[in-house]
Amino acid sequence: MQFRPSDEMELLRKTVREFMEREVKPIAREVDASGEFPSKTIMQMAGLGLLGMLVPPELGGTGASVLEYAVSLEEVARVDGSHALIMAAHNSLCTGNILIAGTDDQKRRYVPDLAAGKKIGAWGLTEPSVGSDAGGMKTAAKRSGPHWVLEGAKSFCTNAPVAGTFVITAKTDPSKGSRGVSAFIVEKGTPGLHIGKVEDKLGMRGSATSQVLLEGCTVPAENLLGAEGGGFVNALKTLDGGRIGIGAIGVGIAQGAFEESVRYAKERTQFGEPIANFQAIQWKLADMAVKIEAARMLVYRAAWLRDNGLPFKKEASMGKLFASEAAMWVTTQAVQVHGGYGYIKDYPVERMFRDAKLCEIGEGTSEIQRLVIARELLAA
Repeated sequence: MQFRPSDEMELLRKTVREFMEREVKPIAREVDASGEFPSKTIMQMAGLGLLGMLVPPELGGTGASVLEYAVSLEEVARVDGSHALIMAAHNSLCTGNILIAGTDDQKRRYVPDLAAGKKIGAWGLTEPSVGSDAGGMKTAAKRSGPHWVLEGAKSFCTNAPVAGTFVITAKTDPSKGSRGVSAFIVEKGTPGLHIGKVEDKLGMRGSATSQVLLEGCTVPAENLLGAEGGGFVNALKTLDGGRIGIGAIGVGIAQGAFEESVRYAKERTQFGEPIANFQAIQWKLADMAVKIEAARMLVYRAAWLRDNGLPFKKEASMGKLFASEAAMWVTTQAVQVHGGYGYIKDYPVERMFRDAKLCEIGEGTSEIQRLVIARELLAA
């Protein structure tokens, strides 16, 4: 059992950290305030290979391990949650689903542009009336000669307003429930594909999120992703991998908030000495550090299992659950350490506090993670 990162992994962490500190940290507050998609820095991330990390080199990616991907996401989230969520949804969901279920031809057609950042990827599963019960989706796809015609609406689609490639799930046989769900690759500009309401969010505001409206959206039959009726199963596989990414984001946000708290506690004086000298603050910092390290180990273990071809569903949910709730707890304590200053936007822990909440909701709520974990335990 080896707990020491390789030299290559440490170099990767250093490279991503230096980029985020240099290019993103100075604009993070502005991105949050404006809610504008940070196109320039996302393209710089693409140049570093961060938008094609899990893509094999023959398809234009870096061929990184899942563990290296988690480390990179952690470093991105340590500075800004918006950039991390954009990267995660692009890599884990859209590109990830195509890598899991796509034909060789589909991978050659769509993945290289995604890996290079020439196109941003979005994924449509949730609907206005369907969240955790994804199998109850209402969006439908009907075969019409050499085409499929999609009708319906998707909600909370990360990256959708700026996406060039979408993966959309729809019922192709409503009588079969979740076994009647299929997935489709839909390109920007396809007739009948429209971007609906762009959401004004609590946190991760630089990550563009919107509805996707499908009104007679017609795609070629060859854009069916995976087998007909296999869309739901492949979506669950995609989410299993995506949960490692969300867990890594939780670790990164918590780490960033912890570092800000340590810095502030050493600088802020009360009663004639730094508040870092007070036991109440010391205990908060100690508990924060313990939770972060525990979360990191859970997430890294899930990544290691996936890298080694071992079952990882339960462990991915454990990592995502613990890391997301740790991030929410740590950022809450970070605001408390900062006192009144933690409640104003001049200090980044206020933004980190808002960003952390997404981790408890996105890609399966904490409640769903507990269900997944329990089912895996009881099935053993």
